[in-house]
Amino acid sequence: MIAWLRLVLALLVLGATAPGQADELRPGYMELTQKNQHDWKLVWKAPILGGLATRAAPLLPDFCQLRLDTPRLSGPAVVATGQVTCTKPLEGANVGLTGMEPGSTDALLRVAPLGRPVQTERLVPGASSFTVSAVPDRWQVARTYFVIGVEHIVAGFDHLLFVVALVLLLQRGPAVVAAATAFTLAHSITLAGTTLGLFGLPQAPVEATIALSIVFLAVEIVKARPGEPRLSERLPWVVAFLFGLLHGFGFAGALREIGLPETDVPIALLTFNLGVEGGQLLIIAVTMAMLAALARFAPKARRPSIIVSTYAIGAIASFWFIERIWA
Repeated sequence: MIAWLRLVLALLVLGATAPGQADELRPGYMELTQKNQHDWKLVWKAPILGGLATRAAPLLPDFCQLRLDTPRLSGPAVVATGQVTCTKPLEGANVGLTGMEPGSTDALLRVAPLGRPVQTERLVPGASSFTVSAVPDRWQVARTYFVIGVEHIVAGFDHLLFVVALVLLLQRGPAVVAAATAFTLAHSITLAGTTLGLFGLPQAPVEATIALSIVFLAVEIVKARPGEPRLSERLPWVVAFLFGLLHGFGFAGALREIGLPETDVPIALLTFNLGVEGGQLLIIAVTMAMLAALARFAPKARRPSIIVSTYAIGAIASFWFIERIWA
């Protein structure tokens, strides 16, 4: 059990070393938009962190010529635009990135042929290019954005810790399911509304408040007493719903970072949200399994393990909150 505690602490300390902007995705982004029979517009965004800005570059077939404008700094990324002239159609040709080494940030590639469906592909080291299809798979966008949604909540440490803290607070299956459902419904509302431009909030205060929501749950866990249910235990779905609205703004900020295919906004938005939900259910299942294993094999260590984990979660979230309000 000591080994288990050490593993939990190691993972949490690793989370604390992540940047303060832990909620946002920082993938690369390359877009090719066809203007006429031979000319395409290229947009290339490479995050400063992750290696793409210094090592990666657009990969085009030999029959295409790229004229790239001077790159500019835009927030945490280097952005460049350019014109691509191709003597032949891109169908059947490979496009993507060169220089994606192991450990590099992944990238999203969008190819928008004139008058035809957008093709979207996620590029990773070892699979940094793809073949442009003459007849694109209709589910390509759905698969890509579903995977991005799963990765966002699993690798987005603040959302991950919030879900873990919610499970540690409630512990009972029905209560966790009700709270998770309320959280999903709420973040779906603000994610869709913000992405579609119906409303929005500045990203910086949203991120700081998300960190504060984790601190709130950590305090609730530590102060929980048998027979004296606190507000978050009596009305967990209400608390989860309110915080879910807030986290939805964070998800929307991440989605803005990678963009949405103009012709497939509904399916991309839906599958990204389903991916977030899939990642959330995975986190809940793993955390519940760990609690069940503690209850069966080391019941006396269960409460101390929860308290140690909670203090670590609260400390990390407090650090994020301070870092974000001073950023």
